[in-house]
This record gives sequence, structure tokens and C-alpha cells, in this order.
Amino acid sequence: MHGDITEQDTDAVVNAANSSLLGGGGVDGAIHRGGGPEILAACRALRASRYGGGLPTGQAVATTAGLLPARWVIHAVGPVYAVAEDRSELLRSCYRAALAVADEVGARSVAFPLISAGVYRWPVADAVDQAITAIRSADTSVDEVRMVLFGSAAYDVARRALRSYA
Repeated sequence: MHGDITEQDTDAVVNAANSSLLGGGGVDGAIHRGGGPEILAACRALRASRYGGGLPTGQAVATTAGLLPARWVIHAVGPVYAVAEDRSELLRSCYRAALAVADEVGARSVAFPLISAGVYRWPVADAVDQAITAIRSADTSVDEVRMVLFGSAAYDVARRALRSYA
């Protein structure tokens, strides 16, 4: 769907986070701004305990959603796209890990951004393919998965890519 992930009324929203967990640009910045200081405080606590070196690429962890309509934010660190190295498995791992975390916290509905397709330069059509492949193959109790794209150009590419799955 075309929309703003920070406005999704789902149990959890997924943050396309950087490994620091301390906010950034794009989806990461929007989620931190929209959720308020509670998200940053929870991320700082994670950095002070389990993730002193940051959250590794392909993994996910949950925090409060602060002021967002969702109950949880699931932070997932995607890989930077590289022509010379196939990092597709790391990208798919983000989706599977986020769904596993959703199961751990009891989330039944999850809204995803298109992980790595922004500042990490992953081609949108392939990012959609990786997301669908991972989500469809995940063993999860989540009932509803939304893919939320903010920009109209990315949405149009994703919509065309999804037609091959219909």
C-alpha cells in the first residue's frame, strides 16, 4: 500500500533501522520522530545491554512504539546493496527475523517498509521480490502483513512487481 508507516494501526511496525538503533534518515528517522523519546530510550537500553556493538545486519529486535498507533516497533537492519556481492539472504533474513520477533511479542498484524530500498540503494523491484519470498516462506502466527511504501515512484515499481505474484 502507499502510505506512511508511522500511521499504521497494526500491532507492530517494522523499522528499517541502522545498526546503531539510535535513529537516522528515511523510515528510521520517521519512526523515531513519530514515536517520540520512548523509542530512543528503549534503543539506548538495548545498546547498553544486549547490543553494545549495535544490532547485526539481518537481525531484528522489538521496542515500544511510543506515540505511534502500533504497540511495538520491530527494528531490522538491512544490508547495503552491492553489485559485487549477493546479500539477498541477509535481506530476506530481516523479514523472517522481524516476523519471528512479532511472534515473540504476540503481534498478529505487522506493517513493513521496503527494507534496504532507500538509502541502502537496493533496487525496488528486487527488494519487493526478496520481501515476498521471505514473508511467504516464514513460519509465523502473524495474520496480516502490510508492505507500506511512502514514495509514489517506489509504490508504482512495487505494484508492477507484485503483479507477477497475483
